[in-house]
Amino acid sequence: MAFGADELRVLRRALAVALHPSKATAEDVQNCLDLADGIDEAVSESERLREFLLDDLGRYRAALPGTTAGYLRLLADALAAGHRPEVDDLAALRALRGNPAAAALLDRCRALAEQDVRAKPVTRHVPASRTHLLALPGGRTANADPAADPKKPAPQRPAPSRPVPTPAEVFPPKRRPAGPGGTDDPAAPPQKLAAG
Repeated sequence: MAFGADELRVLRRALAVALHPSKATAEDVQNCLDLADGIDEAVSESERLREFLLDDLGRYRAALPGTTAGYLRLLADALAAGHRPEVDDLAALRALRGNPAAAALLDRCRALAEQDVRAKPVTRHVPASRTHLLALPGGRTANADPAADPKKPAPQRPAPSRPVPTPAEVFPPKRRPAGPGGTDDPAAPPQKLAAG
């Protein structure tokens, strides 16, 4: 993005106002707002053109090798606009390696891809033999066997030596007082005993 002479004058005045806010005039404030609107519009237009360029690049890449010249030109424009080469771009350039322009772009894209890889945070893989060093509270205790397999499930609790009582055994039903017939149930008919 490039600024014209008038835009640079407004930008310089905006910086001066930022350092000394008490000296800002209504015209200065309006000029700063107009400049901010212009920058926002330029950024929005730049994003819209970039999306259009990448869509066009995808169409040309899908039609390779018949569109080699157009694809290489669009890819160079996309890289200049901040596009980072993707896996599809690298594969297409490898297929066109016989073309000198494609070979030069491939070298450029590889360099950008390497920069992206270096910029990513490094994650280290911890070997299984060292996992006990990273144990968290509640994990493996100090007296645990270090040779034990951490992936092995914990041993099951042994079965109790006597059966667990049922709720009916723990809380037996309440008995009613004995009735005149001598049974627990006063509504039960009297029973006759057989003589022997």
